[in-house]
Amino acid sequence: MSGERSIDLVTGAFSYTGSHIAERLLESGRGVRTLTFHPERVHRLHASVETFAYRFDDPAALTRSLEGVDTLYNTFWVRFDHRQTSFANAIESSRMLFFAARSAGVKRIVHVSIANPSIESRLPYFRGKALVEFALAQSGVRYSIVRPTWIFGGERDVLANNIAWILRRMPAFALPGNGTYPVQPVHVDDVARICLDAARSVGDVVIDAAGPETMAFCDLVALIRDAVGTRSPIIHLPPGLMAVAASALGLLVGDVVLTAEEISGLMAGLLVSHAPPRGRIAFGQWLDEHRTSVGRSYANELHRHFVTEAAA
Repeated sequence: MSGERSIDLVTGAFSYTGSHIAERLLESGRGVRTLTFHPERVHRLHASVETFAYRFDDPAALTRSLEGVDTLYNTFWVRFDHRQTSFANAIESSRMLFFAARSAGVKRIVHVSIANPSIESRLPYFRGKALVEFALAQSGVRYSIVRPTWIFGGERDVLANNIAWILRRMPAFALPGNGTYPVQPVHVDDVARICLDAARSVGDVVIDAAGPETMAFCDLVALIRDAVGTRSPIIHLPPGLMAVAASALGLLVGDVVLTAEEISGLMAGLLVSHAPPRGRIAFGQWLDEHRTSVGRSYANELHRHFVTEAAA
């Protein structure tokens, strides 16, 4: 990396949201560094990004990896507990990362959170996100918190892609409850743009990142079904039975398809923003443009994050 360029660090630059942030930074002429659990994985950005392994076991090494960095773009988080990976560990690791950034002299942290986090939430994902935001506020580093709703699009899309895959492959698609709870999809490119804009903020800011369309979840599924041209019936299940069905599908594909907590968050309408939308890419337009490719293969979350030989 050239010492003359300003350097930013993106956690998970070989993953989903992080890769889109890293691409925009590189296009703007910034130097990019990353922290990753899998520095050996092949990725199209590998040659352009300075790579360090996460060293949560060594605070001094973690601090050294952040030295010379102007802005830390943090996408680090976990979707569910798995083996030694847990929400509790992710919260503590995030706290270590923030304080290492302060020790290294990082000027600003742009932190990717989630819409509607709450320390009072009974859902570990949303409560954990709120606790990480609190740790960031205590770090002493200037921060911009970006709270996306439901991220879609890009080559590593999981949610929209796997809904399409199920509709293409399974005899029926199950919805928890009546399906009328709202969702507000935001494209991953919009999230990356909003993060870079947030880095230029003055003072500490909290920004929602939501797309231009809000719709009932059942309508989103119907849009995808129409786009992929299937006639798979959509059935409605009680939340408990839906969790059982998701677990059964998970055994079939070797993945965690949908957790009981995610079902609760979805049905509670937490995947929407109450602020004016900052996203520009409409879900319906994107879906129409990708109708022939979306859902052609299954995106396995466990393989991406926990199987060493999986592609980054």
